Amino acid sequence: MNLNFIPSSLVLFRFLISPFLLWDAIDGQVSIWFIIGFVTAFISDIFDGIIARKLGVSTAELRQADSWADVCLFSCIFISAWLLHKDVLITYRFPLLTVVFAQLIWWIVNLTKYGKPASYHTYSAKFWGITLFIAIVSLFGFNYAGFALWLTCIAGFIHTLEEIAMTLILPEWQHDVLSIFHALKIRKDLPNNSTP
Repeated sequence: MNLNFIPSSLVLFRFLISPFLLWDAIDGQVSIWFIIGFVTAFISDIFDGIIARKLGVSTAELRQADSWADVCLFSCIFISAWLLHKDVLITYRFPLLTVVFAQLIWWIVNLTKYGKPASYHTYSAKFWGITLFIAIVSLFGFNYAGFALWLTCIAGFIHTLEEIAMTLILPEWQHDVLSIFHALKIRKDLPNNSTP
């Protein structure tokens, strides 16, 4: 039985469920299905890469699609948060806007150098994802921001700085580079230690 379709199906699932999460929040409140849908989407994000590597189908195209699915999911979550918890987002506007600004610089750097966004899937990205999960469940499930939101903002800022540095280090677009130390090793191992 060919199981190679599983990782791409998990990525597609995140694309498809994202607008339904937003639809659930459009009236200014969410049901338990919002949390269930988000948790399921988060789990799919964990396992798509693991399964893809196990099956040997972790291609650049799949990893880019995975990244875009994340953008779609968290964009819908952010809009939902604005609809339900605008006061919280305004209260925490400084740390949130700091992360947004850092992400904007990330996009500019990557598009300028590679012509497309990076798809590193770093350890720091995984940690940021965990903190995002905690913050989102806390906010939508328990109406709590506090430490959880501060933690995800700090984690997101550090992660973004690391990936900007990695893009500046790597002469060519790469996918699945786990940390800045891996990026430095890749650059060191390049023929003639080429520079951008």
